[in-house]
Amino acid sequence: MPTSQATPQGSSLTSPASRTAVAPTPGRSYRADLTLFMVIAFAVSWLSWGVAIALGGTETNAAANAPYMLGAFGPLVGALVLRVRRRRRGEPVPEHVVPFRWALLPKALLLLVLGSATVLAAALLASRAGGPELSLDVAKDAVEDFGGPAAFLVSMLVSGPLSEEPGWRGTAYPRLRAKLGTFRVCLVLGVTWAVWHLPLFFIDGTVQHDLGLATPSGVLFVASNIPMAMLVTAAYERAGIAAAIAVHFAVNTTMILLAVEEPKVQAMILGIQTLTVTALLLTHRTERLRRAGSSR
Repeated sequence: MPTSQATPQGSSLTSPASRTAVAPTPGRSYRADLTLFMVIAFAVSWLSWGVAIALGGTETNAAANAPYMLGAFGPLVGALVLRVRRRRRGEPVPEHVVPFRWALLPKALLLLVLGSATVLAAALLASRAGGPELSLDVAKDAVEDFGGPAAFLVSMLVSGPLSEEPGWRGTAYPRLRAKLGTFRVCLVLGVTWAVWHLPLFFIDGTVQHDLGLATPSGVLFVASNIPMAMLVTAAYERAGIAAAIAVHFAVNTTMILLAVEEPKVQAMILGIQTLTVTALLLTHRTERLRRAGSSR
């Protein structure tokens, strides 16, 4: 049985028409990428968290800690798979990816301060309005529960910012942005993010479980995913993935240190972050229009 066939000189193995049919258009490629990313992110996270739930939660069974922690890395696993897939196919980087540049790190640090300030300002305003008083003892206890300052900071950086942002902002956002405007993408990612977090309400020992899903605090936590997604996205648009990680880290860390659980504080954070995001997105749009006008 012949294993090869001579090809006439100057011809190719596939015709231009067949090559065109094989090569996916950017729109189709992005849809396939998004579907694959979401399947991987949710599968890794929800299956891991399902195991943690079956084991009784981290509060009662130390064995549940491993699958609980693994679940946080679902978005990162999805991002890595798509990165490898894109390189093997020789596909270009999506247009709306913000490349990492060392020159943007100062801006990322400023955004980190801004992210923390939204939570601190909300807690102060809520305290003035009759909410819980701020206490350094609460912050000290939170750090000690993690095993000290170093362990606390590493945990805050890895679980959430590093495990999620390369996926949500670094991978999903640029592909969604190819078809949708920034505001609509933020809404889509915010709702998706909220749904992705839902199993955590059923793992004993998590912040979400302590809040309770069918409570004002639980509802506000779910709702807060939308302005939070907008805030982190606004940071990503300005200074890339480093800024997205910085803002996510700043907000999470400040909320843990202040033990934000009261609905009054949560509502204040939601409002302040919404106002902050509106200002960031509007100023960024103005900057883009000005640069576009000056380049003509």
